[in-house]
Amino acid sequence: MSSRIMPRRTVLGALAGLGGLVSLGASSEPLAALRTGGLALLMRHARTTAGAGDPPGYRLGDCATQRNLDDAGRAHSQRVGQWFTANGIKPGRVRNSPWCRCRDTAKLAFGRSEDWAALGNIFDRELDPAHVAEVLHFVAQLKPGEVAVLVSHGVTIAALTDVHPATAEGVLVRTRAGERVEVIGRLVVP
Repeated sequence: MSSRIMPRRTVLGALAGLGGLVSLGASSEPLAALRTGGLALLMRHARTTAGAGDPPGYRLGDCATQRNLDDAGRAHSQRVGQWFTANGIKPGRVRNSPWCRCRDTAKLAFGRSEDWAALGNIFDRELDPAHVAEVLHFVAQLKPGEVAVLVSHGVTIAALTDVHPATAEGVLVRTRAGERVEVIGRLVVP
């Protein structure tokens, strides 16, 4: 298995005009797709303090050693949660990378989080094929009406989808057992 999973079809972008949603590919109504469920939103953590990666010697168990959300990132995370509430969408599951910036984005947006190593940062290493399989299996198991939010890192989401999201941007995906990720839209909450 390749360490990069990309969508089967070419991703075509167009502004959908639906409260921050951008449509990609076949679905012209990503908000309707979110309401229908059976999909996951791979969301990049919100804005952090300046830099790339983490400082040398960072430790996952010590947020003070990592790059963390700045004030704008915390406010943006809250706006994402408000957007979901305003549109009547309640994620059934919220999982996040164990990095503090992802956990904090999830908690501020959705009031909860669940650390998941499969969503970890691959900034300085390759994507683990076992983690890819975990994510694909999780998304494939989502039932109609069920929406999961998976908060991760830009490089990890790009490796899974071939989409490079901005901070706090989400990539809507679905998959079926044994298939690759299908990108069906993007969520941009200003």
